[in-house]
Amino acid sequence: MDTQTLKTFITLATLHNFTKTADALFVAQSTVTNRIAELEKEIGKQLFIRNKRSVALSGEGEAFINYAKRILELEDISIREINSLNNYKNKLRVGTTNTIYECHIYPYIMAYMKSNPQHAVKITIGHSDDLLRLLQDDLLDIIYSYLPFIKADYSCDRFAVDNLILVTNSNNNLYENGIKKDELVNSNYLYCNFALQEVGLFIKELFPPHFQFGFEIDNSTKLIPYLITFNGISFLPESLATPYLENNTLQRIKLLDFNSPKINCYKIHKKSFHLEDGL
Repeated sequence: MDTQTLKTFITLATLHNFTKTADALFVAQSTVTNRIAELEKEIGKQLFIRNKRSVALSGEGEAFINYAKRILELEDISIREINSLNNYKNKLRVGTTNTIYECHIYPYIMAYMKSNPQHAVKITIGHSDDLLRLLQDDLLDIIYSYLPFIKADYSCDRFAVDNLILVTNSNNNLYENGIKKDELVNSNYLYCNFALQEVGLFIKELFPPHFQFGFEIDNSTKLIPYLITFNGISFLPESLATPYLENNTLQRIKLLDFNSPKINCYKIHKKSFHLEDGL
C-alpha cells in the first residue's frame, strides 16, 4: 500500500462520498474507486459498506483507519527528522501533555535551550496515549505523561504530584461556604475530559452515567477563560490554577463531604537515553 492510497482511504472515510473524495484529492472518481479496490484486495477485507446513498466504514475499516493514520503520521515525521539531521549538532524531541507543559516543563525547556544553543528542540503537545505511541516508535526521546508506562527497556519515574482542586470565578458567591458532592449535579459544571486514569474516573463518577454537561472541552488550559467569564465551576490541577488564584481571578471551592485524588505526572524515556540539564 502506498501513501496516496492511504490518503484516499482516509478522505473517503471522512467524506463518505466518492465524488467529493475525488474533488478533494483533485483526481478522477475512477482513480478513487481503483485505489480503494486495490487496498481492499491487498488487505483481503471489505473496508467500506456501499449503497446508493452513502459510503460508510465497515467493521474492518474502522479497525484499519487508525493504523492508516499512524502510517501517514510516521512517514511525515520521519521525513522531517531526516531533513533536519544536518542543521544541528544534536536534537532533543520532547513530548508532553499541554497541562504538564504549562505547569511544569516550560522552564526546563527554556533552560535547556539556553545551555545548548547548538541543539535543536522539538516539542510535541498531545494526549498521553499518543505520546506513548510516538515514544515507542522512536519518534520522541522523552515524554511527560499522566499515564505510567512499565516496560523492560523504559524508565518511568514520577516527577511531579499535583492537587486536583475545584474552582470558580472570583465573583461567584454561590459556594463561598463550600460544596457537597450531591450538589455538583445541579451546578453549572464546565466539564474537561481529563485523560488521567483515576482522576478522570473520579470526576465522571461524581455525575450520573451519560450526564449531559452544558459545556465540554478536552484541554484544561483552554477551560480557564470560560471559568473566568461565566459562573461555572470545574476541577483543575492546582499548579495550573495557582496564578489565577493569586491574582483573584479564580477562587477555590471547599469540598465539604468528599476529597479529590492527587494527579501524578510521569517522566518516561528509553533507559538508553541520556538525560541532560535537568530534563
